Amino acid sequence: MAVSDYLNGENKNLEFKVALPTKAEHYIKTVVAFANGNGGKLIVGIDDKTKQIVGVDDDKVFQIMDAVANTVSDIVEPQIVPNIMLETVNGKSLVVVEIEAGENRPYYIKSEGRDKGTYIRVGATSRPADPTQIKELEIEGKNLSWDKLRCVGCPVDEAAVEKLCADINGYRERLGKDNEGKVGKKQLISWDVLLSGEAAPVATNAFALLTGGKFDYAKIQCARFKGKDRSVFIDRKEYSGALYEQIENAYNFVLNYIEMRAEIKGLVREDKYEIPVSAVREMIINAVCHRNYMNDSAIQVSVFDDRIEVTSPGTICRGLTLKDALEGYSKTRNKVIAKVFHHMGLIEEWGTGLGRILRQAESYHLKTPEFIEMDTAFRVNLYRTEKAKSSEKSSEKSSEKSSEKSSEKIIKAIQKNPAVTIEELAKITRTTTRSVEKNLTKLKNEGRIVRIGADKGGKWEVL
Repeated sequence: MAVSDYLNGENKNLEFKVALPTKAEHYIKTVVAFANGNGGKLIVGIDDKTKQIVGVDDDKVFQIMDAVANTVSDIVEPQIVPNIMLETVNGKSLVVVEIEAGENRPYYIKSEGRDKGTYIRVGATSRPADPTQIKELEIEGKNLSWDKLRCVGCPVDEAAVEKLCADINGYRERLGKDNEGKVGKKQLISWDVLLSGEAAPVATNAFALLTGGKFDYAKIQCARFKGKDRSVFIDRKEYSGALYEQIENAYNFVLNYIEMRAEIKGLVREDKYEIPVSAVREMIINAVCHRNYMNDSAIQVSVFDDRIEVTSPGTICRGLTLKDALEGYSKTRNKVIAKVFHHMGLIEEWGTGLGRILRQAESYHLKTPEFIEMDTAFRVNLYRTEKAKSSEKSSEKSSEKSSEKSSEKIIKAIQKNPAVTIEELAKITRTTTRSVEKNLTKLKNEGRIVRIGADKGGKWEVL
């Protein structure tokens, strides 16, 4: 490791100690956290506050190396074998304790027990893992995928199986893959969406997610905010149900709130969105496919004046760094869901998603997207064009006036035909269905109209 790397300070995979602590727990929890994560290095001889290389006395180097080796062997379970080295930097001796990502997770401090002695790395700190994180480590240690596990209390409904197969086949037909044969129950079993049971197939967590059952928190919350922060909502929606249906709904929500403009190429008019919509779709698919479903939070898709933001529960898979992911390396948290999405054409190639988002943003000459690792979540920011932001602001006043005119047209249309549809109102007002929906909501909130009956078959009444 170069001297410059040490001077950059501590991070997720690097920790400094000016001297070896007398209490072993003060550094062993970092050793445990590295083994439960992507591995890392503990370096003795660097001041963690000033980042100054102070070194270790030469007559104490081997004493420290032996102490670390013995302590790790004695108090950590399962056993960790550290690689302990002596390095010389600027003429000063450093003891480097290198820990590889462990395969027999969770690792913990014996005296504290598994529930309290399991540590994970969060940024540049080592913290106790909570019960959900310990469970995830246990699944990783058994080389399992959570979505492949049996879903307790989730019956296999034949109607749900038929719908899932029909929907998968529909996606495949649109991709021209229908010549590969229809997907049926046998195929779902071979993909581990269903498990073979003694009398009948058994549902996995993947089946529950792909059919919209059991996990209420597995949803996408969408919002359009005014400005660049979360102070004022303009619109919000929540989508649950089958994962692939959530993707389509969230994607369409974003499309409703970004600009489309016409470009004339020769004699041909071409409609083009302000940002690469394929990147938006990629962001949402990645969030749904790779999120941590043991975390009971929802995915959030937020549209701001300056960016599209997608936040998914769970960090990047352990054993994979953000740098690795951006370079095309992949590690899949939800193997069954990823397999189904691949057959549906939602995922094209493994490990190419983040790179595609970068390239697509570059092709539109946008600000470089941000990929942000948070404590328990992962966020992607796709920035919008300056032209779109300025045109949104300049159109706010004129849109308010046109909205008032549209509202009056809607009132008159309802008086003539209480069963008038949103599509018909869009034609009458010469606006989009989104604008009509916003005006209808405004009129309802003002107490000027009321909806009687269901969305289909119901009618409007002017008050």
